[in-house]
Amino acid sequence: MMDCDTTGIEPDLALVKFKKLVGGGSMQIVNQTIPQALRKLGYTEETNEAIVAYIAENGNIIDAPGLKPEHYDIFDCAMGIRSISAMGHVKMMAACQPFLSGAISKTVNLPSDATVEEIEEVYYEGWKLGLKALAVYRDNCKVGQPLSDSKGKTDDVVSEDAHPTATRKRLPKSRPSTTTSFMVGGAEGYMTAGAYADGALGEVFLKLGKQGSTLAGVMDAFSIAVSIGLQYGVPLETFVEKFTNLRFEPAGMTDDADVRMAQSIMDYIFRRLALDYLPFDSRSALGLYTASERARALDSGEYTPDETPVALPKAAAPVVAPAVVSKPATASVKIEAKPADASAGVGSSMELFEKMSGVKSDAPLCMTCGVKMRMAGSCFVCEGCGNTSGCS
Repeated sequence: MMDCDTTGIEPDLALVKFKKLVGGGSMQIVNQTIPQALRKLGYTEETNEAIVAYIAENGNIIDAPGLKPEHYDIFDCAMGIRSISAMGHVKMMAACQPFLSGAISKTVNLPSDATVEEIEEVYYEGWKLGLKALAVYRDNCKVGQPLSDSKGKTDDVVSEDAHPTATRKRLPKSRPSTTTSFMVGGAEGYMTAGAYADGALGEVFLKLGKQGSTLAGVMDAFSIAVSIGLQYGVPLETFVEKFTNLRFEPAGMTDDADVRMAQSIMDYIFRRLALDYLPFDSRSALGLYTASERARALDSGEYTPDETPVALPKAAAPVVAPAVVSKPATASVKIEAKPADASAGVGSSMELFEKMSGVKSDAPLCMTCGVKMRMAGSCFVCEGCGNTSGCS
């Protein structure tokens, strides 16, 4: 706005800069004092134009046509191939500090490869020289850096090919797998989960009973997409976070003791996979527990993992998929004796309170997911899905 390349004693960031714009894209900013400096140094207009064109093209002053090497120092900037040293910034601030009552709004620029020890030395020297404040900035330490030097960087440029790429880890021809039949809201289906030799989930195949050709194709495509994602290293936990609580029909009660309510078939599928293949710590962070774990929580007040893991064990001899069709294991406690748990798979705080106090409350069951609601002021709120009794 003031037509200045820089203000005060702050050196210019670079002879040619690129500024990121809020709406996208960038604009090139070329230092406007270069022609003035070249004229003051005695260069002709023809040489002046050639040097400016070289800087605009290369972003630095090195090997510019007609420029004397002894004049290179004049054009050093905060960043780039020829940059002012960190101590150069510190000493310039120290020279001005005695004449100022406050601190100096000035940043010490460091290259991207600056070490912790170098930054420590900057602060230590600043303290010894009497600076009241000092800020440092290491180049490229932020993803969204508003200003950067132009093509002057050659050594730091990294080609796209150097970035690591995901590698697909294919399953062996013969792999252990388990097929689980399920029913959600009256809709029957089958899920076949294949695993690597170490028991890690590697593929999922879904088939719904009485489905049309369109839905069958969609489920096949979805199964392939999830399976390829797993084989390329996408964590199962990521899929669980994305697809649990996804709500659409069919939804409602299931025939699985561990997941009594599901808001959709996808919600059930990934809750079941989480219980089968995620470690206890990971699924407990998502609020996913087996029926026996919830029962123990009502007795002891805290969740403890099952002694025998639910996950698919390592197979001594690989079994060719598909494997044996089995119903989900029945819990060791009778879930029917308690209100239906939420789709989130946890006992509510009201149930824990009733167990600890021995007093039954008049809290209703959630009409959406079946969890026993808890008091919230003069109303009730469901800890499973967030539904309320209508006044809170």
